[in-house]
Amino acid sequence: MTAASTPDPSAFTEALVRRAQNGDAEAFAELIEDQYDRIFRTAWRWCGNAHDAEDIAQDVCVRLGSALASFDGRSAFSSWVYRITLNMVRDWQRAGRRRGAHVDAYAEIAPTEEAPNQEDATTSTQLWAAVRTLPEKQRDAVLLVYAEEMSHAQAAEIMGIKEATVSFHVHEARKTLRGLL
Repeated sequence: MTAASTPDPSAFTEALVRRAQNGDAEAFAELIEDQYDRIFRTAWRWCGNAHDAEDIAQDVCVRLGSALASFDGRSAFSSWVYRITLNMVRDWQRAGRRRGAHVDAYAEIAPTEEAPNQEDATTSTQLWAAVRTLPEKQRDAVLLVYAEEMSHAQAAEIMGIKEATVSFHVHEARKTLRGLL
């Protein structure tokens, strides 16, 4: 297979976006199907609770339906979806504080993730619970870079800040986490 015949996933996504923006319900369903696992995983890592992550993911999907017309293609579609997901998580967290609810301090292990042993699971749970207590910018930077395995440049695009600022937030988060763990 030559490079010219290799399908370009971003071109395929762009085509789906254009079709969905023009009212093609099947294209929108494909976009949601393609993005849903990433949306859920991101929400789960930010809130640490599968039930809440599912609610957030569903809210993001509903929001995508009304916001898709405003997507202008200046950033990657996946980056745009991450920003919407992060905003929904923040809205959820603010609403929880207003209701007096507390974020579950004990993160669940996602059904698709099986830790090799109980000690590893406990360590992972404690780490992500500690990450969720970080200040917002540090938490976002750490989760995008380490949990979502993005480069600092990709995280910077999603967060709307400079790459060096992402590096600073990650550095500060590491110092804070050393003290917490």
